[in-house]
Amino acid sequence: MTETQDAEVRLVGADRVLAVLAELARHAEGVGLDEMARVMASPKPTVHRALASLRRAGFAAQDGHGRYVLGDEFLRLAFAHHEARPDHVRVLPVLRALSERYGETAHYATLDGRWVVYRSKLDPPTGAVRLSSVVGGRNAAHTTAVGKLLLSFILRSEQQVRDWIGDIALTTPTPTSIGTAGELHAELERTRQRGFGTDNQENEAGVNCLAVPVYLNSPSAPSGAISVSALAYRTPLERLIADVPVIRAIVEDPS
Repeated sequence: MTETQDAEVRLVGADRVLAVLAELARHAEGVGLDEMARVMASPKPTVHRALASLRRAGFAAQDGHGRYVLGDEFLRLAFAHHEARPDHVRVLPVLRALSERYGETAHYATLDGRWVVYRSKLDPPTGAVRLSSVVGGRNAAHTTAVGKLLLSFILRSEQQVRDWIGDIALTTPTPTSIGTAGELHAELERTRQRGFGTDNQENEAGVNCLAVPVYLNSPSAPSGAISVSALAYRTPLERLIADVPVIRAIVEDPS
């Protein structure tokens, strides 16, 4: 066998091992050798060799019933890589899907005290307008959909809202902006009940916004929020509210 032919055989073998790994990932409860060979449409000895290679690397293991499952080493690497990825990279497919669907700007933002910080922003392919938000920039939490949504998780009583406001008055950049502790408390109550935040031209005149939580690091505490910021005349807030189930589905699975 020539060196070129030997390289081609090794490549085919590597492709086969990867195919077995990908199939193994589809069986969370484990899969037997016979079933794996049937699904892969490959001889049992071939599949067994691939599984043996994966076991040596720690990427596959056998449970107490002899069924094959993903190995701890594979899971360790996968989760370590997932956690190390910057949030803005992880949410980019979601922002792209939302921006393309609505023809508006999509954001990912986190809470920092009285402010929201925009970690990622994606404008639509066409028809984009200049908004005040920029990546790394800040806006007041109480005037933004993302901010009110994230505040609703931590400010659960009117006293907590008053303590959060402190001696610094709430800014009111537009006529519809919230300006008092009572108003903000009532808005956060509504936000908690609905599970999404809204901005009815409260941060920028002519721009409304709807935000839903994102759970990148914990199933119970949001790491941030994703929003659709739209020109009010082009995409009314009522349309975004009606589309909340669609927006949530895209956030959960942008494909």
